[in-house]
Amino acid sequence: MATKIDKKIVAFKVVKEDEEVAEVAPVAPTAPERETMHENVERPEMLLGSTYKVKTPLSEHALYITINDVILNQGTDHEARQPYEIFINSKSMDQFQWVVALTRVISAVFRKGGDVCFLVEELKAVFDPQGGYFKKGGKFMPSLVAEIGESIESHMKMIGMIKDDAISEHQQQIMDEKRAAYEQKHSTAEQSCDDDTSNSFPAGAQLCKKCSTKATILMDGCMTCLNCGDSKCG
Repeated sequence: MATKIDKKIVAFKVVKEDEEVAEVAPVAPTAPERETMHENVERPEMLLGSTYKVKTPLSEHALYITINDVILNQGTDHEARQPYEIFINSKSMDQFQWVVALTRVISAVFRKGGDVCFLVEELKAVFDPQGGYFKKGGKFMPSLVAEIGESIESHMKMIGMIKDDAISEHQQQIMDEKRAAYEQKHSTAEQSCDDDTSNSFPAGAQLCKKCSTKATILMDGCMTCLNCGDSKCG
């Protein structure tokens, strides 16, 4: 198609075929960038959180551990809760100084972002030189710091950051049958006077090295944990 030029030509440019295609080709929409946790994430006015009560024989008063979460990518397919801060309160002031320091360090790690699940194992590996204690249910706690680490682990499992390795229904059924047979063979009438957790597992159960619970018994010639299913026989 011919085009009539009425004005004086002052400049010109030769357009190649690929340039013409590029000019008319629609620009594909770019996906919004996924928000990740980092230290510059601004704290919202309101945060969702959970409070965990911890009662230990080391103190007369209970500890209340509150973990608040920030919601990232809200309203999208990538929406996720991420721990943002932690507070620990108690009527007892015996451990106040190091507890406050610990909460500030943990909160700083939460806000730094990345994989913060390593905190759980680090805290649970702290041992009290004066010895630990048994929780209700027969689980051994090596220290109060480890108890705090377990509370953080429970919270991370609740929000989906840590996957819980649950025992299969078939394995649980076998464990229940073996437990019933063990309790029939060994009388559980005698209970320890200083252990109020002995009714959770057989009285003669030993401490499991994997889950730290007094739930390991001898079944079919092999030491097996009735709590986590750990067995030396595989």
